[in-house]
Amino acid sequence: MGFPQTHSLTNRNLNPAPPIQAYSKDSESSWFRSLFVHKVDPRKDAHSTLLSKKETSNLYKIQFHNVKPECLDTYNSLTEAVLPKLHLDPDYPCALVGNWNTWYGEQDQAVHLWRFSGGYPALMDCMNKLKSNKEYLEFRKERSKMLLSRRNQLLLEFSFWNEPQPREGPNIYELRTYKLKPGTMIEWGNNWARAIKYRQENQEAVGGFFSQIGELYVVHHLWAYKDLQSREETRNAAWRKRGWDENVYYTVPLVRNMESRIMIPLKISPLQ
Repeated sequence: MGFPQTHSLTNRNLNPAPPIQAYSKDSESSWFRSLFVHKVDPRKDAHSTLLSKKETSNLYKIQFHNVKPECLDTYNSLTEAVLPKLHLDPDYPCALVGNWNTWYGEQDQAVHLWRFSGGYPALMDCMNKLKSNKEYLEFRKERSKMLLSRRNQLLLEFSFWNEPQPREGPNIYELRTYKLKPGTMIEWGNNWARAIKYRQENQEAVGGFFSQIGELYVVHHLWAYKDLQSREETRNAAWRKRGWDENVYYTVPLVRNMESRIMIPLKISPLQ
């Protein structure tokens, strides 16, 4: 019986050559770039410091009250009777900026904008005093019976926007709310610091704010117009100005969603 044939070790390839691979310039350049990855330096200032006004320490609070439809007139009357007292009382470091009912947008809604001169200490001073204000506590109790829901935010104002000042009417107001992608507030502010000049000719720019407490990365732009037709004409005029389209181009990708409210001022609103 024969034995199976064996191969000589000298005939066996102990170190086979690796398979030939196609040369890729893209792979090489990708590897080369990885050696020089840009290191991101941490910011030394929060965007609230970089974008807000340095010469003032104003803090703003915006309130959204969703009112039972059958209670809106009563709610407005109660609000108009109580809130101006706080506005005019020198012991309270707060002031009404504007008070509205939403006309187009979420229906049966009231929007209130307050300013606290002195920042967070002024806010806390005001809150502590309200705890012992019997008239205000009774007002809140009655108001609660008329509401479906409510929410608020604390805001800072952009340094490049106008300070909201009382104005004569009649006007309608548009509150445009932008919810940004986290981390994009600085880029938003840089673009709007250049773009706001395109929206000043008709004195429509009232105020610009960004959230600090509440839902974050939210921007509110407040505009005033004589009527809806004036709004349409003013906005169309901006598109005819060279540079406005660039602002839209660079800021739209930063937005997760947006909302527009058309609002009518209440009788007590300093913004009429």
